[in-house]
Amino acid sequence: MRKFFQEIKADLKFRSAGPGQKLSEPARYGLGAGASRPGGRCAPGMARTQLAVIREHTFRPSKRCFGCQKQAGSASEPSVSGVYFICPLTSAVIRKDEKEKHIREAIQSYFSVDPVAASIMEIHTFNKDREKVRVGVETMAKYLDNIYLHPEEEKYRKIKLQNKVFQERINCLEGIHRFFQSVGFETKTLPVPGQDTTEEYYVLKEEMLTKLEDLKDYKEQLLSCEQLRLQLHRQLCVFKPSPEAARFELPNDFYNLTAEEIKREQRLRTEAVEKASMLRTRAMREKEEQREMRKYNYTLIRVRFPDGYLLQGTFYAREPVSVLYNFVREALRDNWLPFELLGPGGLKLTDENLAFNECGLVPSALLTLAWDAAVMSDIEASGQEQPASPLKPELLSHVQTLS
Repeated sequence: MRKFFQEIKADLKFRSAGPGQKLSEPARYGLGAGASRPGGRCAPGMARTQLAVIREHTFRPSKRCFGCQKQAGSASEPSVSGVYFICPLTSAVIRKDEKEKHIREAIQSYFSVDPVAASIMEIHTFNKDREKVRVGVETMAKYLDNIYLHPEEEKYRKIKLQNKVFQERINCLEGIHRFFQSVGFETKTLPVPGQDTTEEYYVLKEEMLTKLEDLKDYKEQLLSCEQLRLQLHRQLCVFKPSPEAARFELPNDFYNLTAEEIKREQRLRTEAVEKASMLRTRAMREKEEQREMRKYNYTLIRVRFPDGYLLQGTFYAREPVSVLYNFVREALRDNWLPFELLGPGGLKLTDENLAFNECGLVPSALLTLAWDAAVMSDIEASGQEQPASPLKPELLSHVQTLS
């Protein structure tokens, strides 16, 4: 009997495991603007750095207070103190309003580690026009390629700064001058042949001709790197059973609105009863629903387990529901156990490709976890001793109280 049950367990574990994406990893779906996404090959060791960050923050209680511990469900204290992100370069946990400043400081500090990689990250991160970045990067890559393929040709080792192509495609990009300096170019003023004038050039240093493979590597890094993005911190919390489970107080970080717009929204809500009584066409309703969906960048989700314990996390409003299933699965002591998530009214969240805002699960929602009844019956019939809670012990050791 035990062997038979173990085979069932293995089969269910395989079928219910899902795509296996880590909690701290950005979703492998189009998430819209601002979504976290793994970077390209920006710098040696960056992939290892990101993995280290994931290991550091996945299911490990943060040393930083996120506002969950103090009356998380009360009107005076928000359910979370804000939206936070993890920097893949420094592993620091950063508030939403500190993102831009921190990224600049982190990349600046990285110049002491790898100036070429840091300058490439500057180019891809701080220039917002992606088409200009693409054109500029491809042009710079062509410069390096010409030197690598024709090292004996002196003309390829000089770049005239007033050249029209250089001015239009490259000079407009932040970080390009530090890139050229980092890969071995220096600025020189050279005479114009046949004229009594001089012009500014970038000229490759002679010693770089012995390091042509380095130039090739720099070109590949330049082409493969992506914008440095901070990863959304899930702010994982576990709460004891509480009658306040459905009560949420969210900070302004969760809304894609200014403070003035939030006040206006609150005023408009007081007119909701009158508005509800008006006869509206289907097109009017759908337009309003779309407008409602765009209000929120993030959502705070609580999942209530059958024993009453609550698992809480922060998500992008446009992330697919599949990331929530993975979030819950990785919190389980036995992550092979099949389960369903039920929304308000017991509605099953069966289409995991739908985004939270498409399911109406923004800016917050309380969901219920339901185990597969047949599997739970098999477990009980097997006589195996079951733990008091399905959650991992390391999570339960930091359980909090909603008040």
